[in-house]
Amino acid sequence: MAAAKAAASWKKNSMYSLTLTTFLCSLCYFLGVWQHRTTVPTTTMIPTIPCLPATNTSTSTLTPAGPLDFSTHHAADEELPASATSAQPGAKAYPPCHVTYSEYTPCEDPKRSLKYKRERLIYRERHCPSRTELLKCRVPAPYGYKNPFKWPVSRDLVWYGNVPHKELTVEKAGQNWIRFLGDRFRFPGGGTMFPNGADAYIDDIGKLINLSDGSIRTAIDTGCGVASWGAYLLSRDILTVSFAPRDTHEAQVQFALERGVPALIGVMASIRLPYPSRAFDMAHCSRCLIPWAEYDGVYLIEVDRVLRPGGYWILSGPPIRWKKYWKGWQRSEDDLNAEQRNIEKVAGSLCWEKVVEKDDIAIWQKPINHMNCKLNRKLTQYLPFCPSGDSDQAWYTKMEVCLTSMPEVSSNQEAAGGEVAKWPERLNAIPPRISRGEIGGVTVEKFWQDAELWKRRVSYYKTVSNQLGQLGRYRNLLDMNANFGGFAAALINDPVWVMNVVPVEAKVNTLGVIYERGLIGTYQNWCEAMSTYPRTYDLIHADSIFTLYKDRCEMEDIVLEMDRILRPEGSVIFRDDVDVLVKVKMITDGMMWDSQIIDHEDGALVREKLLFAVKLYWTSPPPDDQQANTAS
Repeated sequence: MAAAKAAASWKKNSMYSLTLTTFLCSLCYFLGVWQHRTTVPTTTMIPTIPCLPATNTSTSTLTPAGPLDFSTHHAADEELPASATSAQPGAKAYPPCHVTYSEYTPCEDPKRSLKYKRERLIYRERHCPSRTELLKCRVPAPYGYKNPFKWPVSRDLVWYGNVPHKELTVEKAGQNWIRFLGDRFRFPGGGTMFPNGADAYIDDIGKLINLSDGSIRTAIDTGCGVASWGAYLLSRDILTVSFAPRDTHEAQVQFALERGVPALIGVMASIRLPYPSRAFDMAHCSRCLIPWAEYDGVYLIEVDRVLRPGGYWILSGPPIRWKKYWKGWQRSEDDLNAEQRNIEKVAGSLCWEKVVEKDDIAIWQKPINHMNCKLNRKLTQYLPFCPSGDSDQAWYTKMEVCLTSMPEVSSNQEAAGGEVAKWPERLNAIPPRISRGEIGGVTVEKFWQDAELWKRRVSYYKTVSNQLGQLGRYRNLLDMNANFGGFAAALINDPVWVMNVVPVEAKVNTLGVIYERGLIGTYQNWCEAMSTYPRTYDLIHADSIFTLYKDRCEMEDIVLEMDRILRPEGSVIFRDDVDVLVKVKMITDGMMWDSQIIDHEDGALVREKLLFAVKLYWTSPPPDDQQANTAS
């Protein structure tokens, strides 16, 4: 009897417990649902493009929240979205840098440069911070930054808020370089030595050498100013690398990049230019203030190294036509006459032939080979040939006072190193460096396979991001690991230009091949910053960069450099192993980029994947807030 009562009591208590537990669980559930509904933030991203499905995997990082927004839709005064100031959950946050870093160029920092010699402008060369000095923050755009004008309008107009410097409008007021008009700058196309405009100046050059038959495709402009010469050559299918030193305030290269013109920060000092030998069809200096005849002619010797056999060097400005301009240049006749004679002497020691000197322009031509040049050296005192070495090596390589040997030939009519095709056939013709077997392990068949591969890959990219195919959406592109330039070649009909980078750590140096295709590029070590201003590129392509630099430097430092040189609302396409991209995505989440991992173009079973990312629009705070932050 007692046992029966105890059992009944136990059942009664169990029912009470079960009922209470059920009630509490239900209450917690409904409270959770209510809380979730009232605290989830609304998204500011507007899905505008179709995206392919992400990889079907158990790794939650690979599951997309939705399609990315590659569109531009901000206003200059729109409020900064919360997503741009707070990292994704679980990601390391990378805060904005102070507004004083908005034009930060790590390896050309004016403060650091003061530690180095002023002789030969060595202080203006690359001097990068140590790894302990690297910033771990995101470089801000100036307040009021707007997306640049679309090409070709951008050639002539730049928003003042993007490059807030008026110094050139005063210093070059009489030379038709630049005009300030309210909220923008206008570039009339003038220059110190071409007051009638770059087009008219280029027409004058075209009367002296042939610029229209496709034999001249790549050019280099030393001391480029705002790069109007390169800007106006683009309409003639001539692609120019323009460079000038980093200014303390004038930002000439920055103006060039905002205009949508290829440019880099650079200087002729003691280190070779970061380009291979035999790269350019034409080199140009218009009052670029480079002392060509000094230091045993080492700067003209460097121009000779990067000029293609048969290439041209064009000089306008002092000392050319000194008899007319010597008073205005505030120099004596004897001084200018001696300078020109010394330049002629150096050019002669390089075996250059003076083609013409007419009015303000003088043009020399490099021989197509060194057969006669070597013969003459046995009879007279000429500049010695350099000892055997890699003439394409140009990353922190010292300039030498010796003549770079061209490849051997069998006759005076043969172009050293092989003759390149005229443009546009040059793009898809077999580059001579490959046909002659100069690139180890690279065959003609591999070149063709690579060209077809990148046509297919770029087509796939455009299905993922249809903005890549929209004319004018992107202008300045960077390929961080370009190989043969296949990515750039596949985009040749789009209104874009691509800076093709061959990392100095790459197994094979292919930058010479890229130039033989009629494309442009530079060397770079991605453990260091690039010689360019913040917000240079609209789209960055990074193929296997993090696999290449594994154990060489920190992944986050490379991504931070990409963030520095990428424009607000710019895009990045990463290609790499899926495990690598998962780590990269954690970093981009911490930088408040919107990103999504996508299957390889050959399907989900391939370990290599793609990470598409968009940098959100954000700027420095308004000037009043900047002052308040500084005071605090």
